[in-house]
Amino acid sequence: MNPIQQVWKSAKEKNRVAFIPYITAGYPSLDQTIEQVHILEESGADIIELGIPFSDPTADGPVLQQAAQQAINNGFTLVGLWQAITAIRQKTKIPLVLLVYYNTIYHYGIENFTKQCKDLSINGLIIPDLPVEEQEEISPYLDEELYLVPLVAPTSKKRIAKVIENAKGYIYYISSLGVTGVRSLEKNEIASEIEIVRKQTTLPIAVGFGISTQADIDEFSSYVDGIIIGTAIVQHFEKGGGKLAYCFEQRKD
Repeated sequence: MNPIQQVWKSAKEKNRVAFIPYITAGYPSLDQTIEQVHILEESGADIIELGIPFSDPTADGPVLQQAAQQAINNGFTLVGLWQAITAIRQKTKIPLVLLVYYNTIYHYGIENFTKQCKDLSINGLIIPDLPVEEQEEISPYLDEELYLVPLVAPTSKKRIAKVIENAKGYIYYISSLGVTGVRSLEKNEIASEIEIVRKQTTLPIAVGFGISTQADIDEFSSYVDGIIIGTAIVQHFEKGGGKLAYCFEQRKD
């Protein structure tokens, strides 16, 4: 069983939502990325998303763009990332999902990249710039070891069935039309949109983009299976923060 599945099984048994924090790998350094992973696990993370820095991160807001650029400026490389994940895996088996732009995979070599992921027990990929119609190149290298987690946006209504057709692990629901970041959310509207997705899949649904506060978590916990927090996590570590104070034990209705 892919460890991601076990997360959702455990969360369902405990009747709670899963906590999925995002950090930018290599920001401000890979050594600190290793430390951040351990802090996040201690803070109750169920799955951790690691963003691979890219020069043109179209889905990222200003904070994450700046973090990615700083990581690149500091000499980030995939070789260094693999070494960091090797170190991480010596201390934890927490599910890891890479958020990576397809150009990075393509230039590294699709087979080589996916094999490296499996060798290091990376459990899933999120590829923001890879349309479902163009997934045939990577599909043969995806299996029960390595999931492709789909992104579903408010604009996906007519394409939801297609987007999630071969999905595994969970559905990443994008809560807004903009890039990532901290913002005010129209929660009632998002709830209605998520229900549309819910009717078309049995997979867990995690919501992200713009979630930053305990109030956001409490609000969304009644109708999603997981909460993804990115920008606020990166800002937390920028300020030298340690263990997080978020609470994910609220029972779902």
